[in-house]
Amino acid sequence: MQAITPEDFFTDPTWRSHVLLDVRSPGEFAIGKLPTAQSLPLFSDEERAKVGTLYKQESPDAALLEGLDIAGGKMRKLVELARELAPNNRVVVHCWRGGQRSGSVAWLLERAGMEVVKLAGGYKAARHYIRYYLAEDRHQLRVLSGPTGSGKTPVLLAMRQLGANVIDLEGLANHKGSAFGAIGELPQPSSEEFENQLFAAFRAIPEGSAVWLEDESRLIGRVCLSDKFYNRLTAAPVVVLGQPLDWRVDRLVELYGAYPKEDLGQSFERIRKRLGGQHLKAALEALEANDYAAAARIALVYYDKAYQHYGERRKATIIAQVFADAPAPDGIARQVLESC
Repeated sequence: MQAITPEDFFTDPTWRSHVLLDVRSPGEFAIGKLPTAQSLPLFSDEERAKVGTLYKQESPDAALLEGLDIAGGKMRKLVELARELAPNNRVVVHCWRGGQRSGSVAWLLERAGMEVVKLAGGYKAARHYIRYYLAEDRHQLRVLSGPTGSGKTPVLLAMRQLGANVIDLEGLANHKGSAFGAIGELPQPSSEEFENQLFAAFRAIPEGSAVWLEDESRLIGRVCLSDKFYNRLTAAPVVVLGQPLDWRVDRLVELYGAYPKEDLGQSFERIRKRLGGQHLKAALEALEANDYAAAARIALVYYDKAYQHYGERRKATIIAQVFADAPAPDGIARQVLESC
């Protein structure tokens, strides 16, 4: 049976018509999946745990026999689901390391008349390739920076509408990048899944092109940027976006004012040590009094200091500064693009 490397799968157009089938358990798939992969689990999470326990505590043979017992009753369903997922009958199959699980399912699907290829090294090898890809300078990164509330994300999205290549890191991470960043967002992906989707976003952009991203710390909520990709991000040239303080306050009120006070209060509690007890008390009292602007101003005292310290440590190469008196995002987007 033919096997291809992850690099071949992702770069060779030959395989674009093949559906990628992940035969790992649902739990493994939920933690991280390859771009475009469809789940075709050979074992449930419980069955995988049982087979793994037998392998460690008894013998590989005992695990093999248990696996055969489990899989035997699923063969028809596996074939039917594979045909549903890949109507053209062309599939690439992978498990964790390209071992028995993918080998067994590949054999079955081949016997069912499908054109089957194995992914050499499985998900583990593909992850190695993805991290290698993200560490390399295949695109010209450009970073939009600016203090909290300056509207960087809307400007980036407007730049995309104007034709720029943009990757929304916070959108991929389901987090706005501060102690308040989880409010109103879907649950965050694992760092592993985030990297997989970041890889897919870069792969959709021709190599050598300029790609715009938002300035981020290493952590976006619970998502952690890999060291090598973060180093690329911090080494990229920066355009700094400035907005009047009052506009930034109004934007934060607009962005967060509709959310429950309890959620906002918990977010303030997360920065208690850096905000200081007196400022925290004042912020919570402002929330209780529905004075969201006052609460936002207190938060910005902390975040502006943090942004200044971050900029001093980062030592970024600033290529332009764009100061806008609160025009629409598309107008600022044009200014940013013209500044480069």
